[in-house]
Amino acid sequence: MRIAAILEYDGSNFSGWQRQKDARSVQQCVEEALSKVANELITVTVAGRTDAGVHALTQVIHFDTSIERNEYSWVRGAVSNLPDDVALLWAGEVDAGFHARFSATGRHYHYVILNRPIRPTYLRGRVSWEYRPLDAAAMQQGAQYLIGEHDFSSFRSAECQAKSPVRELRALEVARHGEFVHIRIYANAFLQHMVRNIAGVLMSIGAGERKPGWAKEVLEARDRTQGGVTALADGLYLTDIEYPEQYKIPRLSRDIGLW
Repeated sequence: MRIAAILEYDGSNFSGWQRQKDARSVQQCVEEALSKVANELITVTVAGRTDAGVHALTQVIHFDTSIERNEYSWVRGAVSNLPDDVALLWAGEVDAGFHARFSATGRHYHYVILNRPIRPTYLRGRVSWEYRPLDAAAMQQGAQYLIGEHDFSSFRSAECQAKSPVRELRALEVARHGEFVHIRIYANAFLQHMVRNIAGVLMSIGAGERKPGWAKEVLEARDRTQGGVTALADGLYLTDIEYPEQYKIPRLSRDIGLW
């Protein structure tokens, strides 16, 4: 049978999602925990591999198993075998045609910037930090140039292995709440480092280094070298993944509440 599950994790002390030989990964922790629950080797497929330091409020996986467990057993069993910075929130049997990555129709990310002269303390690793005052209105103006279906070559990592650089950016919102600047971004899918590179461009605009129209220039250049600095992984959260209703994957999207 095929089981889908929803995970939450703090990415601060992980090398990223993907299993690696000599580094701690979310995938390894999750597979080891589920294998103990199933008493057989479990290999999982993820909706989207997050980078080192990136957090997830709603990450989706699927795996195949011959072992029958109810939802409660999968959830409680996994949580009891997972480290403190990973939790399994939901699990359930799904149609054999479901695929955590390829069945997804939309993904939501949230990037949080602490914008004050002094670096963060208790939020270290959970927010990005910019000491220069950011103009959120200018950032929002620049963001509008990126909405729509475009070639996002200027916003992809040099190591990105995606076959096509074209993505549909459906929404991009910048808002200030006190000392925090929030960037919320929604697309059908993302390229490697795409969110962080967009955040980097918008932060340069917000700091007054560039005019809002620079975002359009970077997009049209289709050249990563024109896109400026990649923003830190600190402060980046995968908050929601959308699927067709036929698969009955619950929507557990939540706000991170850092204001």
